[in-house]
Amino acid sequence: MHFTSERHLEDGVLERGFTLDGIPGTLWTPGSASASTPVPLILLGHPGGLDRMYPRLAGRARHAVADGFAAATIELPGSGDRPRSAAAEEARADLRRALQAGERVGDDVVDRLVLPLVEKSVPEWRTTLDALLSLPGIGGPVGFSGGVISIGIRLAVVEPRIVAAGLFAGSFVPRAMFEEARRVTIPLHVLLQWDDESNDRQAALDLFDAFGSKEKSLHANMGGHTGVPQFAGDAAAQFFTRHLR
Repeated sequence: MHFTSERHLEDGVLERGFTLDGIPGTLWTPGSASASTPVPLILLGHPGGLDRMYPRLAGRARHAVADGFAAATIELPGSGDRPRSAAAEEARADLRRALQAGERVGDDVVDRLVLPLVEKSVPEWRTTLDALLSLPGIGGPVGFSGGVISIGIRLAVVEPRIVAAGLFAGSFVPRAMFEEARRVTIPLHVLLQWDDESNDRQAALDLFDAFGSKEKSLHANMGGHTGVPQFAGDAAAQFFTRHLR
């Protein structure tokens, strides 16, 4: 891990940019974090494009730091300045055409777009987690927060260091991920926008039902994809405080 930038934000938050095997990312830590007083870590998931997503990611990170956690994120494959995949771009174009025509997005399109992303990004997240937990001041336990929800599902299944996940049911989910969801056993806090214009509500409800976790809660709010109310973040913060401390 190579740190590329460093700046101090308000409230004692240290923000550092980094690269790891050519993948850019950002780490936010509280001033209290040290080798003698390590803090838990929340991995911030997102749909891609660190520059575009920065205001929202930084807001979520500062909320996490205020609660005494470190927070980190990395760029997704094919997003930002990372190399594009011709197959992914074709699948994304097919997705846009279906949405613009008001048609149902076919399972084949979802599979071609999401499954390769999961296969490539999950190992990158795990390698990043290795590097983050080797830093002084970060000691776990670890939570995952956000989307893409299929990435969160896979991480919850294969990464034992992640002990709780707050997932945003706002992305298309391949049918194959429903079987993986049955293998998820960690506590879950799932956020659903009831009127999400680009997400199948029933599929999101079916996915929640499929999760194998004994402790899982669904928080549904009225509004579209970008209309998540501010108090929804407060509920998620309480969830992580309960499970990471």
